[in-house]
Amino acid sequence: MDVTVERGAGLDVHKATVTACIRLPGPDRERAQVLQTFGTTTAALLTLRDWLTAHQGTDVAMESTGVYWKPVYYVLEDAVCVLLVNAAHMANVPGRKTDVADCAWIAQLLECGLLRGSFVPPPAIRELRDLTRYRTALIQDRTREANRLHKLLEDAGLKLASVATDVLGVSGRAMLPALVAGTTDPAVLTDLARGRLRAKLPALRQALTGHVRGHHAFLLTHLLAHLDYLDELLAALSQEIEAHLVPFAAEAARLQTIPGVKQRSAEAIVAEIGVDMTRFPTAGHLASWAGLCPGNTQTAGKRRRGRARKGDPWLKGTLVEASLAAIRVKGSRFGALYRRICRRAGHNVAIVAVAHAILEIAWYLLRHGTTYHELGADYLDRRDKQRTTDHYVRLLEKLGHRVTLEPAAIAA
Repeated sequence: MDVTVERGAGLDVHKATVTACIRLPGPDRERAQVLQTFGTTTAALLTLRDWLTAHQGTDVAMESTGVYWKPVYYVLEDAVCVLLVNAAHMANVPGRKTDVADCAWIAQLLECGLLRGSFVPPPAIRELRDLTRYRTALIQDRTREANRLHKLLEDAGLKLASVATDVLGVSGRAMLPALVAGTTDPAVLTDLARGRLRAKLPALRQALTGHVRGHHAFLLTHLLAHLDYLDELLAALSQEIEAHLVPFAAEAARLQTIPGVKQRSAEAIVAEIGVDMTRFPTAGHLASWAGLCPGNTQTAGKRRRGRARKGDPWLKGTLVEASLAAIRVKGSRFGALYRRICRRAGHNVAIVAVAHAILEIAWYLLRHGTTYHELGADYLDRRDKQRTTDHYVRLLEKLGHRVTLEPAAIAA
């Protein structure tokens, strides 16, 4: 095949070692290659960079192996053009199952222009991404800890969750420390209720009648302490994220004009896709990268429903949460889109379709520097007038009616 990269290198990255192969022009139009293994400490990676520079390497390709590619990428990105390749996109070649053979194969694919690089955001977005992903993980940890607290109360015979909307609300935060302190009298605990919960005092008194033992109080103490710690850490993380988001505040504000997208969702979207949409030629390319496009499976002239491809799980989770909020906004096109698809494909498919639509809109807002304009809940019906008419005709015919359509008179 034709050589498109004259001096390219392939790296096989592991936890402790990096095996490098650089392919160079040889005598009589042959290709020569040089192999060497390096460590993964910062000093060893700087030696790797010097080795590539000494051989006048211009391009480097490596597989995205766990998190081990990151220090290698960060050291080399200022010296050469680094291509991060999805390992699933590279064919498995028999016999190439050693580190030397792997890096040589990557180098050959690179020089022939057969590799496609993954999206790696700039340093500022990478820092923001680390913070938002850690916050998401902590929110999940807090949810698990709150569920453990619910299970502990049930084990102690306390049905507080059946009466109070939020066990960890103001009233719950007053009752639970009292339980830890040894107060088990339902009347005393009920007097600690606040706000609208005081309208449920008889039911609350029955719900707080249980059998709290010593180990319950011990576990409850540490669960509450852990929840308090997570709340403090989440507050500190949110402040740090806001500080890192200052250069991208305008873009985040544009995203928040989309129904269902609030501050936390906008921060996560910016952290995952950045603000430079020139990296994605079209909104469809961005949706495909995120794994929100429907699968395409066609065989024997028949198109079957395919599974959505794998994508960024952090971005997908954020968009699904935004979709669940967007479909509840009155007068929004997202609710109409959800109901139309849910009728024939179910809830999960419909929610992913709404997430797809939100992501495409985000691409347009960031690419063109504009804000969201609501098209209305009847937008799809107005756009697909004939399709909507046929749908309701079929529905009436299923109910046993004979339908005759006549055009309405247009008022002068």
